Amino acid sequence: MFGLPPIYSALLTGFIFGMLIAIPVGPINVTIMNEGARRGFRWAALIAIGATVMEVIYCGLAFTSFAAMFQGGLAKAAMEIFSFAFMLFLGVKFLMGKSVPVVDRIEHSIEQRIEEKLHPHSAFMIGFVRTLANPGIPILWIVLSANFISRGWVVPDFDGKIFFLTGVTIGVAAWLLGLAWAISLGHKKFSEKSMLRMERGSGLLLIACGLVHGVYLAYKLARHMDKLP
Repeated sequence: MFGLPPIYSALLTGFIFGMLIAIPVGPINVTIMNEGARRGFRWAALIAIGATVMEVIYCGLAFTSFAAMFQGGLAKAAMEIFSFAFMLFLGVKFLMGKSVPVVDRIEHSIEQRIEEKLHPHSAFMIGFVRTLANPGIPILWIVLSANFISRGWVVPDFDGKIFFLTGVTIGVAAWLLGLAWAISLGHKKFSEKSMLRMERGSGLLLIACGLVHGVYLAYKLARHMDKLP
């Protein structure tokens, strides 16, 4: 990425996409907004830290266990096309958001079952469990990680994995802790309208990334066609 050395490319990729994935309004952001306004920065920050830890665990599992399956041949090509469509889908979804979403029924059911078993009482565990209960997060990181590896933004060696996960940690934590601080400082002045504007901004960036990826795929296809007899 941008001609950077591999470890810095991995760090920057992790940071950018960690923050982009954390921005859209969801159960964790809504929980931090509510709890930060009601109980202050410390409580909201611990929720943010718990959510960040679980997010990075999901990301690490996706990157180390599943993304390697899509590094060669037909699987790699299929994943590149799928990731292009997936980023555009997410971008359009975030861009077209009209209100702060209510937790999806499936996710709410999973969250209820997990909370019944784990009984999270501390702020850290609330953030951890509510991220654990989101089935979309590991799927998202599997798709993105495979895409980053296929494009050479992240080298799947030990250093690449560590720097990528470090970038994700910084990106997710920066957004969630910043949100906790802003809410506790503003006492509910951080409005739903402001959150939706940021979600739409995240959507625009994802669409831009998807289009860049599409141009890259078209370029690769054109080069391949030129080489055919």
